[in-house]
Amino acid sequence: MKTVYNHYNHCLGLATVHLVWIPCRRRRIFANNEELKLRCIQIFQSVANDNKWVIKALEIAPDHIHLLVEYDPHHSISQIVKAFKGRSSRYLRQEFPFLMKLPSLWTHSYMFDTTGKVSTQKVLEYINDPHHG
Repeated sequence: MKTVYNHYNHCLGLATVHLVWIPCRRRRIFANNEELKLRCIQIFQSVANDNKWVIKALEIAPDHIHLLVEYDPHHSISQIVKAFKGRSSRYLRQEFPFLMKLPSLWTHSYMFDTTGKVSTQKVLEYINDPHHG
């Protein structure tokens, strides 16, 4: 399969990152709560659209998030994580009051891996595999 690169002012490239983070205290906030999951997906999509990023894959497990994002060279990985975690925390805590019981929605930490070492297809297969969560 041929790689299709994105064109930007003065550069050409393709940057994809696999992100994983957990709710505060590793609470299973998404277990049996489809409304919360769907709203979280909407928020993530709006963050991606606003920044012209592409969500290649997304899994919302009961106690963690997997996100595979194609992004531009103008943003750092920490800015990407901050955008997704910040907006989702604010909106979800406003719209679902039971989340206010937690000191914050997300922990400060996150895992990232650029997909240069492992093919993006392998990461997609991993995220979309229903048996790992």
